Amino acid sequence: MPLRKLLILFFLFRLVFYSFSENQVDLVTLSGYVTDATNGQALVGATVRVKESETIITTNSKGFFAFALPVGSYNLNVFLVGYKILNQKVTLDKNKSITFKLIGLSSNLQELVVTTGRNDENVRNNMLGVHKLGIEEIRKIPAFMGEVDLLKVIQLLPGVSTVDEGTSSFIVRGGSSDQNLILLDEATVYNASHLMGFFSTFNNDAIKNLTLYKGDIPVLYDGRLSSLLDVRMKEGNYNKISGSGGVGPISSRIAIDGPLSNRTTFLIAARRTYADLFLKLSNEDRIKNNKLNFYDLNFKIDHQIDNNNRLYLSAYMGKDNFKTLDVANNYGNDAMSIRWNHLFSRRMSSNLSLMYSSYGYQLASTVSDDSNFDWKYKMRDFNIRYDFTHLHNSTSVKFGYQAVLHKFNPGTITSTGSANDQKPFILPENKSVEQAIYISNDFSLSQKINIKVGIRLNAFSNVGGTTVYKYDQNYNPEDSMTYGNNNFFNTYLRLSPRIGFRWQFNSNSSFKLNYSHTNQFLQMASNSTSGTPLDLWFTASPYVKPQTCDQYSFGFFRNFGNNTYETSFEVYYKKMKHTIDFRDHAQLLHNRLLEGELRFGNSEAIGSEFLFQKTKGKTTGWISYSYSKSTRTIKDINKDQSYYSPYDRPHTVYVIVNQELKKNLSCGATFIFSSGRPITYPIARMEFDKLNLPVYSDRNAYRMPEYHRLDLAMTWEPISKRKHFWNGEWNFSIYNVYARKNAWTINFVNYRKAGNDSETRAEMTYLYSIIPSVTYNFKF
Repeated sequence: MPLRKLLILFFLFRLVFYSFSENQVDLVTLSGYVTDATNGQALVGATVRVKESETIITTNSKGFFAFALPVGSYNLNVFLVGYKILNQKVTLDKNKSITFKLIGLSSNLQELVVTTGRNDENVRNNMLGVHKLGIEEIRKIPAFMGEVDLLKVIQLLPGVSTVDEGTSSFIVRGGSSDQNLILLDEATVYNASHLMGFFSTFNNDAIKNLTLYKGDIPVLYDGRLSSLLDVRMKEGNYNKISGSGGVGPISSRIAIDGPLSNRTTFLIAARRTYADLFLKLSNEDRIKNNKLNFYDLNFKIDHQIDNNNRLYLSAYMGKDNFKTLDVANNYGNDAMSIRWNHLFSRRMSSNLSLMYSSYGYQLASTVSDDSNFDWKYKMRDFNIRYDFTHLHNSTSVKFGYQAVLHKFNPGTITSTGSANDQKPFILPENKSVEQAIYISNDFSLSQKINIKVGIRLNAFSNVGGTTVYKYDQNYNPEDSMTYGNNNFFNTYLRLSPRIGFRWQFNSNSSFKLNYSHTNQFLQMASNSTSGTPLDLWFTASPYVKPQTCDQYSFGFFRNFGNNTYETSFEVYYKKMKHTIDFRDHAQLLHNRLLEGELRFGNSEAIGSEFLFQKTKGKTTGWISYSYSKSTRTIKDINKDQSYYSPYDRPHTVYVIVNQELKKNLSCGATFIFSSGRPITYPIARMEFDKLNLPVYSDRNAYRMPEYHRLDLAMTWEPISKRKHFWNGEWNFSIYNVYARKNAWTINFVNYRKAGNDSETRAEMTYLYSIIPSVTYNFKF
């Protein structure tokens, strides 16, 4: 019997057992919130452990937790990375609600008695291939141009690597960059980059934490094959008005948050580059009138209606502007979410979310008066999801419904030159609807064994009006069908089962297994592996089947030295079907027949990841090594033979070290090494009609040179004997300390020699040499 059917039967059996089994012991509920003692913000991902029963639970996105326990007295441990561990004794004789306030490691507050203790969440939780990072951890890592970048930090985790230097795009376990789902407070972000990828869209002053799921993606989410990056904005300070920001060589930023009332807080953050302001100082018009900037705006409202109801409003807007005398390009994202969190009882809660996302760009050319044009592209998502969580004894059940309307306007091209009497070239709008119902069950068979199962039913439908083409065996259109406006057609039904297993040998060691099946209904067309602002997203259709991935993974986790040192070793295998690639010299833009440029097949990825991390003391950081192999077999590409994926990087090594020299002085270092990505090189040339034409190798038969660099940073906080409302620090950083010239592109150019002879030379282009920078950061 196929594994998927076995999982479904097992899950149904578990639900039946859950429905009819009742624990005869009298149970009461302990519930509440975990918050930051300084500002009152809810802490996501904090662990609450019942010492007597070794039962643990993690706070949800609202900082909420709940246990069902027999009447009695219990010792609780509450902990989260970056905070002191709280130990507290609780006596339960009836349902009780309590708020735990954790003190940051740098805080001097003494209201609660805390002691150091174990932080063994990595061993005790049932998650595999998951990384959680708080903003304070992220800020310790040396940054490019002094600007802390969340996506650059993501690229330093095992199993993750960058596509190219200077890009925010990242690849996870051999998958492509469009196989990563990026959420900001649950709203999708389609292009998370600024300045062609040199910076990400995330302003670190507005971010609270992030979680990266590399394979063990919760059943509440689907739609991407490789990973889920869940980024959460921070809530406002409940106690006072506070702020933070920074001034650097490229950009400046500021964030202000605080209470609007005793039940409502706000956050507003902004960031902008100012390179174009210096251009105006030039005496030359060609330079003075140029534009090169980006800006971000973040906004959030948190309103507590009563003890059982809470509302959140999150919004983001960002845009890039580039303009010369010949060309203008702008692109940007908008994202908004409204969330209502409701507690039906101490065991039942819900979260209703409404999300809106959009991404668009505009390209205008003024090179020649008779060929000037204006090209606009826009895509929008309207998303609703309703999630429920029910606690039953030691079991947690989550279920819900989600629906997404996708609306893509692939392009409107208008002539703006002397031939502006031409009609605009308009690609037809593409609409589709994704719907899903899902349920998961997390339960413990004993103190050592935990199992989680889940299943998700996806329904994807194309929506008219549009014209769908049918292609022959040579990929030429042979027929077409036109569907009326808002008519549903071509529905795909796909199951997504998930199962995870954790066996904890002792307090310091555990073994985990995981299987997940994911589906992807959207994909991106790009002529570049690193992506550009002009990338084009398109959906599954009668001709393009949804991509699927079966991922099997297992890991061993072991802590040492009272959980000061954490180690893990994970192995995975991914089998992907209906993988999409593009024929050689494909025309991806302005193409009504884009599907004819596609080729389909299967792909595989296999790899292992080792992580050693030190979490306590004056010296912290991690060392990771990853091995991976990613291949594709696509019909009519590479003579139907298997070839390396464009995202295959066999070896990656990351070393991150942070050292506290004094109370107000710390330094950090980051070393990166990775294999070069695959590339297709010309291996010979032939002469035709006095032209030298290249003869290329098999697809991706060669590799770019290895990539490596070292970054250093030092942070100094001036000490004053006076108390000030303003605290500042200086960050000094050096990017690429030994000036390694890492290849960005390699081009082959024909050079004329003496007589009529010529030779072909390889020319390497690199982006950066050594770059020092100074940034001033402040808080108030």
